[in-house]
Amino acid sequence: MHRLRSTLVFVDRWLNRLEMGLIILLLAVMVNLAFLQVVLRNLFSTGILWADIFLRHLVLWMGFLGAAIATRSDRHIKMDVLNRLFPPRLQPLVHLVTHLLSMVVCGVLARAGYTFLRFEIEDKTILFGNVPAWIFQSIIPLGFALISFRFLLKALDDVFILVGIPPVQPQPPIAPGENRAEEPAP
Repeated sequence: MHRLRSTLVFVDRWLNRLEMGLIILLLAVMVNLAFLQVVLRNLFSTGILWADIFLRHLVLWMGFLGAAIATRSDRHIKMDVLNRLFPPRLQPLVHLVTHLLSMVVCGVLARAGYTFLRFEIEDKTILFGNVPAWIFQSIIPLGFALISFRFLLKALDDVFILVGIPPVQPQPPIAPGENRAEEPAP
């Protein structure tokens, strides 16, 4: 059980670093490309033909990656009506059920996104130039699958709590290149 948990924590932290790196890269590209578009339009009455559609798809990627990061740190939108209806001793069970349901819903959406992606690949839809649309739309099934995986990790933590093992609290998102040394015990 300990080995499974440590492996999942390792995967979770690795994914977090990848997500944060992608978010930083995408944000830098978006800001620079949008700035370039403004300069080209205002100073030279021209622009990059494909920039706007490219930026819209980067926003899609940012949204899904941001949702995965929010799910990891439990900062996603949630309805806590059930938390108020049940006593504190049942909260771990309520959390387990809601995390499992959320995992299933995101899994179904990932499957639907995959079906959509297959249609886009078959139709050979072009986004701009010779770039196929499916490359940028691949974040839809990938994003929902990643969010579903995050809910799976939360559900496993809920199971650990129910059997008396303290949960592993996720650290705040780690920026690429940031190294967090363990704090020495006082």
